[in-house]
Parts: sequence; C-alpha cells; structure tokens
Amino acid sequence: MRRAGAIKREVLPDPKYGSRLVAKFVNKQDPLKMFKTAIDNVKPAVEVKSRRVGGSTYQVPVEVRPDRRTSLAMRWVIGAARRRAERSMADKLAAELLDAANNRGTAVKKREDTHKMAEANKAFAHYRW
Repeated sequence: MRRAGAIKREVLPDPKYGSRLVAKFVNKQDPLKMFKTAIDNVKPAVEVKSRRVGGSTYQVPVEVRPDRRTSLAMRWVIGAARRRAERSMADKLAAELLDAANNRGTAVKKREDTHKMAEANKAFAHYRW
C-alpha cells in the first residue's frame, strides 16, 4: 500500500530491448557489487612455484601478492568465459561472473585446484626463497 500523496515513478523502457520489464529487472541488481564479489571469490591466496634443488624440482607453495591475485582472478574468469558454450562473449562473461559470484564455475574450481596443489606440497615450504 502506497503512502497518501506518494507519486509513482515512471520507469523508462530499457534502451536495448525497449521493455519496461527488463528495465525493472536490471535495476534490482547491483552489478558493481556482484562483479567485486565474483573477483574476490576467484582470487587465490597461495600458489605453487617450481624450485630446483639439487637434481630435483619441487613445487613450493608461496603466498600470492595482492596485485597478482587480482590479475590471476581476472585472467581465470576471462579464460573460463571463453571456453563456455553460450553464443556471444558478453553472454559467456556474464554467466561466468554470475557463477563466480555464487562460488561455482570453472574459475572458482581453478582457484580451489591451485589451493589443493599448494596444500599437497606444503612439506616443501622450507625451500621458499
């Protein structure tokens, strides 16, 4: 129930589709917040680097610098989007960002695999340089 004297605001149709329904739906989402959440969900905390000691090569877990974390997250999201089955890159990227924001999808799996690899090789952490 509206307040007495309240004026109902006119929603302009969406410029691309010419639909008021689409415009209302799009205005319900906060795209910047969703994008930030998606990138934060994909950022790796640790990764493994190859380190040659003696005649052997070890996968040594190391922490990821903050700027590299963001760079890797964006690279993984774009790479995962390219491999999706949707028609256009915009659709692929939108779907991958939605999946990443909901903690699922290929980019999030890549982060989890990276963390598992670092966890499996934590015995070699003393070879860090």
